[in-house]
Amino acid sequence: MRVLIAPQEFKGSLSADEAAAAIAAGIRAAQPDWMLDSLPMSDGGPGLLDAMRKAVAADTVATPVQDALGRKVLGRYVRLRSNGDVVIEAAQANGLLHVKPDELDPLYGDTFGVGELILDAASSEPPRMIVGVGGSATNDGGAGMARALGARFFDMAGNELPRGGAPLANLERIEWSLPKPLEGIEILVATDVSNPLCGENGAARVYGPQKGATPEQVDQLEAALFRYAQVVRRHFGIDIANLAGAGAAGGLAGGLVAFLGARIQSGFDLVAETSGFRDRLAAADLVVTGEGHFDGQSLQGKVTGRIIDLARGAEKPVVLFAGAGEDAGDVELHTISSMEPDSDAAMSHAAELLQQLTSDWAKNQSG
Repeated sequence: MRVLIAPQEFKGSLSADEAAAAIAAGIRAAQPDWMLDSLPMSDGGPGLLDAMRKAVAADTVATPVQDALGRKVLGRYVRLRSNGDVVIEAAQANGLLHVKPDELDPLYGDTFGVGELILDAASSEPPRMIVGVGGSATNDGGAGMARALGARFFDMAGNELPRGGAPLANLERIEWSLPKPLEGIEILVATDVSNPLCGENGAARVYGPQKGATPEQVDQLEAALFRYAQVVRRHFGIDIANLAGAGAAGGLAGGLVAFLGARIQSGFDLVAETSGFRDRLAAADLVVTGEGHFDGQSLQGKVTGRIIDLARGAEKPVVLFAGAGEDAGDVELHTISSMEPDSDAAMSHAAELLQQLTSDWAKNQSG
């Protein structure tokens, strides 16, 4: 039996890599003769680097960058040995993983560190950069990222604006020229979010509250990002206010489009392409996937839903493991909550419980 193990992160408890390891350990304990191919998956958010490191031969590069609050952290990205492409997980710089809940600063947190990652990665002259933008703690439209690359932002009086999303309300003029190291590099934004920068479904109203914004701060950020989009349109001729996907990561995706000419693409598709997912699927007899909470939305283009669809298309059986979940239709679903109904305990011991759940399932299989 050849098994492709392709989970995404179990949010709040296990990375995609940790989930894949727990599933593999459970299967090996019950079926030591099965051949396992471990491929942690991501849609461009947290876990992207884990997916790449597991999937293909790549070198990990570390460099000091600023987090969303301007503190020094060690950010990592990977360089693929096969073609020199670079994969960046923006959250390594501006991510929620670096910021405690009581430290969140939705008005002034910024993406400066993402620009530092990009500039460092450009030194190897990659043909292509894939930037996964999920898991951010920022709402600055990518202005901080651009600032790290040399952009300057001015108000009507000619004063340079401070960092963060809120000061963009006073934006009048942008000074910008593409840094030489970035010339000729194709930039792809990996996200499966389709929200525009502005409006009811935009970055401030949808994602601001997740990053600590009060209702009043959401209104403040919405106005600031709308002004930012106006000036960006005047300067670059690009309407990021209404561009699908531009609102991802507090507008970082829109900033990458405006300043670096990036293209927004499906994060899952980019990860699948780079990792050889379809070839590995074709070689498998069975697909095992999973996530923290499976529900109807999971089937609407999210990682597990895409994997289920592709497996069905290839006529491969699928088994789904989740922390908790609702009816998965005709997909075989097993949940940690069925073993441990206490959610706190389930989160604290997710790896052991997932391994046991998988082992119990595998013992009842033939092959």
